[in-house]
Amino acid sequence: MEQTESYDARNIQVLKGLDAVRQRPAMYIGDVSSRGLHHLVYEVVDNSIDEALAGYCTEIEVTMCGDGSVLVTDNGRGIPVDIHPGENKSALEIVMTMLHAGGKFDKKSYKVSGGLHGVGVSVVNALSEWLQVEVTRDGKVWGQSYERGVPVMPVRVIGRRKTTGTKTRFMPDSQIFKKRTFSFEILSERLRELAFLNRELKITIKDEIKKKEKTFRYKGGLVQFVEYLDQNRVSITKKPFYIEDERDGIPVEIALSYTDSYSESTYSYVNNIHTIEGGTHLVGFKTGLTRSLNNFAIKNKLLKNNEATLTGDDVREGITAVISIKHPAPQFEGQTKTKLGNSEIKGIVESVVNEGLTRELENNMSQARKIIEKCKQASRSREAARKARELTRRKTTLESEGLPGKLADCSLREAAKTELYIVEGDSAGGSAKQGRDRRFQAILPLRGKILNVEKARVDKMLANEEIRTIVAALGCGIGRDDFSLERLRYEKIIIMTDADVDGSHIRTLLLTFFFRHMRELIDKGHLYIAQPPLYRYKKGSQEIYLYDEEEREELAKKQAKSDKEKFTLQRYKGLGEMNPGQLWKTTMDPENRTLLQVTIDEAFEADMIFSKLMGDQVEPRRQFIEENAKYVRNLDI
Repeated sequence: MEQTESYDARNIQVLKGLDAVRQRPAMYIGDVSSRGLHHLVYEVVDNSIDEALAGYCTEIEVTMCGDGSVLVTDNGRGIPVDIHPGENKSALEIVMTMLHAGGKFDKKSYKVSGGLHGVGVSVVNALSEWLQVEVTRDGKVWGQSYERGVPVMPVRVIGRRKTTGTKTRFMPDSQIFKKRTFSFEILSERLRELAFLNRELKITIKDEIKKKEKTFRYKGGLVQFVEYLDQNRVSITKKPFYIEDERDGIPVEIALSYTDSYSESTYSYVNNIHTIEGGTHLVGFKTGLTRSLNNFAIKNKLLKNNEATLTGDDVREGITAVISIKHPAPQFEGQTKTKLGNSEIKGIVESVVNEGLTRELENNMSQARKIIEKCKQASRSREAARKARELTRRKTTLESEGLPGKLADCSLREAAKTELYIVEGDSAGGSAKQGRDRRFQAILPLRGKILNVEKARVDKMLANEEIRTIVAALGCGIGRDDFSLERLRYEKIIIMTDADVDGSHIRTLLLTFFFRHMRELIDKGHLYIAQPPLYRYKKGSQEIYLYDEEEREELAKKQAKSDKEKFTLQRYKGLGEMNPGQLWKTTMDPENRTLLQVTIDEAFEADMIFSKLMGDQVEPRRQFIEENAKYVRNLDI
């Protein structure tokens, strides 16, 4: 066999400095979409937060500048500027231009620090068209500028000032990011979260273009965080319980409350990092919670002899809790590297919960009785739900009674290559069944609106025919003991509803169901929303589909400038108005369609919105609609 290419040392590419970051930015910031863009700001802010954790920073300010750049200012100690003995460069330049360089690796400088991998601000520098940094310390202001991570001037004194701190201003690189517009709302949510987690820290965000400004500062810390999360729920505890302690040099903070809802809202953090996959600190909290409530109930004769002890599911129904620990050497694992693996932490947190929660319960007997009674009701409901799940499982076993009759399944059996469309109504379902590619696309039409699971316990939810049909079609089960992603029958689950008020309501009901009871489908990227067109424009043989009002307005401008030849503009009010061929071409053909993947960047904010929109509290829902009505571009009633 003739060898056409050699493979030797010349084929090995060595990426120097920050070149690796620019070549594969997604490895460092997740992606180059909106999420990755905003991550740049978080990386810079994390440096300031580390100064706050160390006790040197009390104020952070984030400014969305008029030119599209972002400025982050703090009043910490300022990045060191003296010459590093090993590198023979200013420490400032090293921090800004070298990966894995910074004070957080030296436990003398920072006992604990945020940021998972220590790449930090150097990655921001590499992915910016330009970056300017100013450091104020020792009575002087030092500065350096960079272009795409490369210094364009040496570190030098540019002024004098008595205060201390760091200013970092950067412009995201258009070669890396297609869209470079920052969202005031997205940044605000993360900054608010950081302010909750760092009691008394003042964080301000400003938008110079839209003239908006918010300041976050919470003296109550986690207690106010829980109150914020519960603002759309009815609390059965007068105020959140607060537990704070330190064991073996590990500070532990917990705030928790109980509401009349049926879902659990628990958030865990390590060094301000949201550990979305949990870990040993969360396990310790759950174990301590279950043990403490059972011991308290038995001691105070709130559990009768014939009543079973409370399970973890029982004691977490309706709970809102935030767990925050600080660790000098956290070990992260899991798919997203946000699962705490330090084994010793489980016992530490469990011990803190046992002592602290028992003390809180004994000091608040009337609230404690309400909590135990709610847990007992949850226990009775759990038993009913178990029976309902068994009934659902028996009815949906593939080998016995088969899949739901309404499901038009696909011929492929390999889940990784298939997708399920959950479609509103029989009419649209009929068009979808005719227009689909039967090899890999399955269709499940729904009749009417599914149950609002925000207001229903699991047993009532599983009695709903439409929900049972969805659970049966997906095949992965439901509930902590029964759900298994490995049994999921389709790679993509696509919600396809009409572009009107009813369609939006059905979509929200479905999203609430998946968020509350099949959250892993969202976390692992299996849930999507179809984007059908709003208009069909036809002029002679030319046919164009328009997907939003902006496209329609743009076309209207072009039409006004043309010779005004006759044309038709059809407004689609429902999927059923499209024939099978049109539905395939616009919404189902993988070559042409647009799918919106459902993601949760800020779980606690999503939690609040679902509680607000689908819960019992009318006033928050009315306020939300009033505040967001101005953003509605098209409304069909």
